[in-house]
Amino acid sequence: MTKLTLKLLSTLMALIVILSVAVLPAGAISYSNKVDVKSKSVLLVSMDNGQVVFERDADSKRFPASTTKIMTYIVAVENIPDLENTRIEIKKSIIDELNNTGSSMAYLGDHIGDKVKVIDLLYSMMVPSGNDAALTLADYVGGGDVSKFVQMMNDKAAELGCENTHFENPDGLHNENHYTTARDLYKITTYALTLPYFEQISNASEYTCEGDDTPLVTTNYLIDEARGGEYYYTYAKGIKTGTTDEAGRCLVTTASADGYSYMAILLGAPYKEGEMEEYYTFTDAADLFRWALVDLEMETVKNTQTPVCEQKVKLAWGRDAVSLVPEKNLNAIVPKDTKPANIVVETDTPEEVKAPLYTDKPVGTANVYYVEEGKEKQLIATVNLVPAEQIEKSGILEVLDVIGTIFKSYWFLIVIGIIVLLLLIYIIAAKIHRARVKRNRKVKHYRNF
Repeated sequence: MTKLTLKLLSTLMALIVILSVAVLPAGAISYSNKVDVKSKSVLLVSMDNGQVVFERDADSKRFPASTTKIMTYIVAVENIPDLENTRIEIKKSIIDELNNTGSSMAYLGDHIGDKVKVIDLLYSMMVPSGNDAALTLADYVGGGDVSKFVQMMNDKAAELGCENTHFENPDGLHNENHYTTARDLYKITTYALTLPYFEQISNASEYTCEGDDTPLVTTNYLIDEARGGEYYYTYAKGIKTGTTDEAGRCLVTTASADGYSYMAILLGAPYKEGEMEEYYTFTDAADLFRWALVDLEMETVKNTQTPVCEQKVKLAWGRDAVSLVPEKNLNAIVPKDTKPANIVVETDTPEEVKAPLYTDKPVGTANVYYVEEGKEKQLIATVNLVPAEQIEKSGILEVLDVIGTIFKSYWFLIVIGIIVLLLLIYIIAAKIHRARVKRNRKVKHYRNF
């Protein structure tokens, strides 16, 4: 596959991701729950329809730590056509650059001078969160210039619609100008899941590289049944952890059960090396998944058979109104105890419309809200409204309407005004003329005496 083809495909997938992220809710909705979330920024999204079901400070800029490597994966994979057969030499200079940085490593220092498969480097970067693997990939794709690779990361973030993201390195080591948001990281991860091997690699609990005897082990206890202990969550899959003192603990992960799937983005959970080392991101994610999988469900909150409002209609013989219904069924994730009173619809339609009307042509929109007692309404989605039935136009009424429109038109009134004015001027002039003629006749009559 050529680089041009890869570029075209990546651009197409980026557009699909941007559209899918923006389709369902017109406004993000965050349902109440009893989960005691410790992370500073949280975004929980249904992977079935792209609907946000819970968020906290999802647009606040945070340090992403090693969740950065999701973008590193994207740029590397899109610029290395053959992941299975391409080999990259492990440079001593790259390994030395990470000395005394506190980096998590995949022990590529044991392979200096060797040529390692790209697929092994991707596993080395994502499973044990190897900064050495991330920097090696960046150096290779950047042609020996890591800063060039970082620019590609920022270009890709912009392409994906990330408005509050900026990268300074491919590994996530702390930098004040290296940041993202939970919402941007959701866009990045959603796109990454469309790329080759990403789901498989990011969900691996261990992996053994070619020529090694000891497997790489995941940093994600949620998916590691053997080593995860109390943090293991059977329904979790992938994706990436991240930890620094400045960033706190960070996590991007998913869970699927009973036909439902969710993605959780958690940034800024409490962490301080040697002082506070609890894995709050794992407990936050598991608790949020349990709540969503147990207490939420997909419902058709409005369907195409249920009238939403009446619309006044002109030019229809014997009809002055028609029912409007949603253009398509509106399926949304809602709490299982949702009652009709919790769903509020506000319509935006013209005062009246003219026939003909067709069932596939919208004549207005409706905002659908979820309302909890004592709280502000939250927008679930905006749907188009269409006529419940086709309404034909009456030719006679159309002619009468045209005539009426002409009579009411601004220019018609001006023309009539001008005509009336001219008529008045004519009448006045005629009277003046007759008066003069009459005077002249009287003068002539007197002269004859």
